[in-house]
Amino acid sequence: MKHTLGKEERLKSKKLIEKLYAEGNSVKAFPLRMMYLKTQHTSDYPAQVGVSVPKRNFKLAVDRNRIKRLMRETYRLQKEIVYNNLEEPHVFMISYLAKDAWSYDDLYLKMEKLLNLFINQSKKNKE
Repeated sequence: MKHTLGKEERLKSKKLIEKLYAEGNSVKAFPLRMMYLKTQHTSDYPAQVGVSVPKRNFKLAVDRNRIKRLMRETYRLQKEIVYNNLEEPHVFMISYLAKDAWSYDDLYLKMEKLLNLFINQSKKNKE
């Protein structure tokens, strides 16, 4: 599997994002929360992902953009956790909840925990 996060793998559809927040479930591994929904999307990939950082907690755009870049990178390196365990297509939105910036290493560990929590919860829901 290529460790890339291309255009097809990113969640950009406003309709899908609205549906995700209206009908989706969530898992949380502080400082990250993942909203997820099993639904069809336009991509050939098993999942589309988006990241968000609230303006309320980080006023400067450079701070928000840095955290989003770190979140995308940690997801990109660990997405095989999700891809190897999903049968149906999903959409995700990963939000950053903390009020201060975390280091890359801490975010990497929390992203791994979050993805594993998602896999465990989706397997429970299937049974």
